[in-house]
Amino acid sequence: MTHLHPDRLFPASEPAQTIARQLYSEVSDLPLISPHGHTDPAWFANNQRFSDPASLFLTPDHYVLRMLRSRGLSYDDLGVPRKDGKSVAAGRDAWRLFAANYYLFAGTPSKTWIDHSLKASFGIEEELSGETADAIYDRIDAALATPDLLPRAVLDNANVEVIATTEFALDTLPHHQKMKADGYIGRVRTTYRPDDVTDPSRPAIAANLQKFGELTGEDITRWDGLINAHRIRREFFRQHGAVATDHGVPTANTADLPLVDKQALLDRVLAGTHTANDAELFRAQMLTEMALLAVEDGMVMQIHAGSRRNTDPLLFTERGPDLGADIPGTTDYVNGLRALLSRCGNEPNLRLIMFVLDETTYARELAPMAGYWPSLLVGPPWWFHDSPQGIRRYLDQVVESAGFYNLAGFNDDTRALLSIPARHDVWRREVCGFLGRWVGENRISRSTARDVAKHLSYQAAKDAYRIK
Repeated sequence: MTHLHPDRLFPASEPAQTIARQLYSEVSDLPLISPHGHTDPAWFANNQRFSDPASLFLTPDHYVLRMLRSRGLSYDDLGVPRKDGKSVAAGRDAWRLFAANYYLFAGTPSKTWIDHSLKASFGIEEELSGETADAIYDRIDAALATPDLLPRAVLDNANVEVIATTEFALDTLPHHQKMKADGYIGRVRTTYRPDDVTDPSRPAIAANLQKFGELTGEDITRWDGLINAHRIRREFFRQHGAVATDHGVPTANTADLPLVDKQALLDRVLAGTHTANDAELFRAQMLTEMALLAVEDGMVMQIHAGSRRNTDPLLFTERGPDLGADIPGTTDYVNGLRALLSRCGNEPNLRLIMFVLDETTYARELAPMAGYWPSLLVGPPWWFHDSPQGIRRYLDQVVESAGFYNLAGFNDDTRALLSIPARHDVWRREVCGFLGRWVGENRISRSTARDVAKHLSYQAAKDAYRIK
């Protein structure tokens, strides 16, 4: 009988914290791979200073805005632009209100990210508050006038190797075209997000599809013309660095309809006679179509399912989307992805990364699925769960079924530029803490933990997104 390590699975004989610190020292300075996010490409194309501290830390960050909104603070007073053009608070006034209510963020990842950014980028260690608001504002504002805080320099200082923005199918990519013309290529890439022409719940879907046809020269009234229009746009996006597509859908449902049914569905969408069920079926069929195109061109497919978006109609009407009113919902991945995986899940060129808001599915569905399907990877903890506790829950639930190498590493999914290194640092610390506990219990060797820490901190994302 083979005798295993006598302390295997028993409480650690060597402090896990010591092991974790040693692992972290080997990964903390690795370059950052940010293959999915929502930073503004104009920042990098124009490389001009940020206007003020509020535009850097407050107005683009829906995590921050939603907490302040929850305590009754007005978006007008927080300086969030309105669709009607009416005036809102100026940067300093918005900042003062934010600072006076900064105590609300105790225990949240937002505070972790902001504190990290203030210290790393500006050397500020004082707690943000009503009393320190003006002094900190002035210190940040002065630093923003220096070359070190220009957007491209921020990427340099944070050691960001690759960062991807996200643009819709109708976007002509002027900022990416400018960067390409300037020779600033490779580091900042776009991502193809076709929701503006695949989601019939959008009021402008028929007009968007018409524009889509004009943009590509395809007859989008025919199903094959519609799919070829996507083929053309995907190629255009790839010419500007895209390696991935992104799909924000309320469910993970997919479909594989006969051509006659697909055409009838498209006819109803174009005529504006489609029902809510039609809209869901159209999204479901388009996910399968995007997977089939991914088999053709090798673009990595990301599905962000399970967000109930724009749940506050007043906010959406006044100011638009992505301002904090999106809420997670339950999601069925096994049944939802059945049609897509049945059609092309065994294709060697398909890579599908699932981003999960419904944590109850990690151990029950996503980890077992990724542990079988060669085309499927589990994306990192996302949105409400890219936090210390969220990362711990994620690793606890997915690793034993999916292993470490069926995970897509980490990406920050942020609109707040300075939070990128902070978010990656939290991920790396939590990965090392997790591995330190397993080494201490003799579940894995120290050398394995070292390899996994480096993989999940850096290489996993490059591999998952096929970044060369």
